Amino acid sequence: MHIFFTALMFFTRIPVPASLPYSPGLLNKALRFFPLVGALVGALGAGALWLALLVLPLPLALLLSILATIFITGAFHEDGFADFCDGYGGGMTTERILDIMKESRLGTYGTVGLLAILTTKYTALLHLPPSEIFGLLIAGHTLSRLLPVLLVRTTPYIREDALSKAKPIGNEVNTVSLWIASLTALPFLLLLPLQLTVLLLPAALLVYWHFRHYIMKRTGGYSGDVLGALQQLVEITLYVVAVIYYNHF
Repeated sequence: MHIFFTALMFFTRIPVPASLPYSPGLLNKALRFFPLVGALVGALGAGALWLALLVLPLPLALLLSILATIFITGAFHEDGFADFCDGYGGGMTTERILDIMKESRLGTYGTVGLLAILTTKYTALLHLPPSEIFGLLIAGHTLSRLLPVLLVRTTPYIREDALSKAKPIGNEVNTVSLWIASLTALPFLLLLPLQLTVLLLPAALLVYWHFRHYIMKRTGGYSGDVLGALQQLVEITLYVVAVIYYNHF
């Protein structure tokens, strides 16, 4: 429970016991529950959508649902994606990329990237059958948090110094944690049609492979902002693939 509550504390705004102990070891182990935290975020987003649909039309209810998930996570991953866009868009060297990502100001690349990813997420979900959105929200938030765990397991960590504005992150994932993360994430795909799952898994792995290749070429490893960027990219990829599935199959 300490490990799970540590995951909740660092990846959401959900209150945890004030007596919760902290250590780098707990934070590293907390990554094993990253997908499970995603399932909780997705379920709360689906619940917010269901409640909003009782009194509001789908476009507005869907917008409130997305805002609810952003509030629950404290825009943790969206902030990482924006910093990733600023750093990798504006930096030419590893040192400059990391310096830009540490800045608190939002630049042009980050602004455009954030608007693009939120608009894509909203538009994709809006073009899905309303009854299918609930399961996809839960599965999308869950599976998109498994790939960052795999990235931590397979990729060098670019250590951030004390001047970084980012929260501490776990930077070690052992085989046991990767298995736990996988075994807690994959069952949530049962919420989706089997044919859609067959499309989603290769799409998520393809995004992961290209993303890892890109960051290794540019900086030789990952930082906390990079993990947030990967989560966002995988999440919207799943939604876009779902739109293709429901409209063409």
